[in-house]
Amino acid sequence: MDEYLGKFIDSFARLVELAQSGQHRVKRGTQLLTTLTDHLDVQAEAVSVVVEEIPPHRFVDADILIAEIAAGDPGFRLVGIGGGDQRHHQSLSDMLQQSQSFPQYPLSQPDYTNLAVGPDEQRQAVALGLWLFSHDGSPIAVLQRDANPRYGRQSASLEVLAGTTDNAARFLSGFRRQMQHRSVLKGQVISLTMGEYGPSATGVTFHARPALAASDVILPPGLLAKVSDHAIGIAEHRDSLNKHGQHLKRGILLHGKPGTGKTHTVRYLLGRSDGVTAILLSGGSLARISEAATMARALQPSIVVLEDCDLIAEDRSFGHGPQPLLFEVLDAMDGMASDADVAFVLTTNRVDMLERALAQRPGRVDLAVEIPLPAQPERVSLIRLYARGIPFSANAIADAAARTEGTTASFARELVRRAVVAAALEDVPVADNHLAKAVDDLMADGAALTRSFLGSGTGGDRAGGGAPFPGPPANPTSQRRRWIVMPGAGG
Repeated sequence: MDEYLGKFIDSFARLVELAQSGQHRVKRGTQLLTTLTDHLDVQAEAVSVVVEEIPPHRFVDADILIAEIAAGDPGFRLVGIGGGDQRHHQSLSDMLQQSQSFPQYPLSQPDYTNLAVGPDEQRQAVALGLWLFSHDGSPIAVLQRDANPRYGRQSASLEVLAGTTDNAARFLSGFRRQMQHRSVLKGQVISLTMGEYGPSATGVTFHARPALAASDVILPPGLLAKVSDHAIGIAEHRDSLNKHGQHLKRGILLHGKPGTGKTHTVRYLLGRSDGVTAILLSGGSLARISEAATMARALQPSIVVLEDCDLIAEDRSFGHGPQPLLFEVLDAMDGMASDADVAFVLTTNRVDMLERALAQRPGRVDLAVEIPLPAQPERVSLIRLYARGIPFSANAIADAAARTEGTTASFARELVRRAVVAAALEDVPVADNHLAKAVDDLMADGAALTRSFLGSGTGGDRAGGGAPFPGPPANPTSQRRRWIVMPGAGG
């Protein structure tokens, strides 16, 4: 028994030592409160915290700016806050109040997250960190957090403490002014997407700006220049327009059958607009139109591209009210100031779905352009474009173009690919006979469904509610170009 008692006493002594060392660690939990009190020279828990919400897509801008401001003080510090998962659920004010009675927030290393600042660039931003510095002669503490829907935070935030609440508010006022005039998004091509926690929980995706020559876009003569002049050329004369009181904002509708080149035309516009902020919306992300319009206004000159608007013409599932989401799009366009250098470019395969809404809300779109099915000259140019470096004869190309009336640009591309594949399977150089064979295969009666998938316009397309399979064109001459200039737009 004495032996067991001795072991028990030894174990109990070690337990006491462990508890004592644990007390030392708990004291470390007071570091947040004491550090802020020492820095601010006032009792930190007695000062109100001023909170600034930051949209997720602007968080990297806030990170860059706060780092620059803090660096203005050579003695600035950036520290993290420990305390496990609880720190993500507590506000800075809650942490300070709890630290008085139950110390649990020691200082640690900051948390970081990698965020895109361009198509091929990233920045290591502070996901959770406490900045301590002096600004305009006053001590400032800023707790920076990123958005984290998992913890119920749909927005990023800055939680600011200063010697007085007025100092904190004054700091944030200056911070906002600087944020209005600078952003890594300015001049970039970006898309807004829907996240699993909703539209407000996502940032942006950066894209490389397309580089397309005018010769890469095959449209009827004059049509590409018409669209380009309206979308981009008008902005080059903004001073003259403003001088004469004419609106600078503009809306363009590109409509036509699938595969005719609407998206390709948009890519050309983006390539020509170097330095212009381009915001791309499609599908469910069209629900973020109000956010996109705000961004476009702040980051102008801007282009907002809304693809396949017919999908939301009567859809209320993405909207925030009783009206279709398309009306929210039109309201956002109408809410833009007339002198805003912003172009809205809408595309649709079903102009009939939009016509009624646009007629009810006049002035949003001032140029509607049909991107038609390619006629014979355009089909020749398309085959030549996609057959660069392939020695097809002029006669073979002309014959292929003549036999593929009513087909789209997408069809021409697939035609050339089929010819190349056929030659590869035979292990011989690509020749005219392979192009002719590709035409035979794709224009055969049994390939009607394939032609439909390639956007063939020979008859009604299924998405447009027409005949389920292609047929002969009802009126080939009606497939030529058509554009409409709508007066009084933007008023």
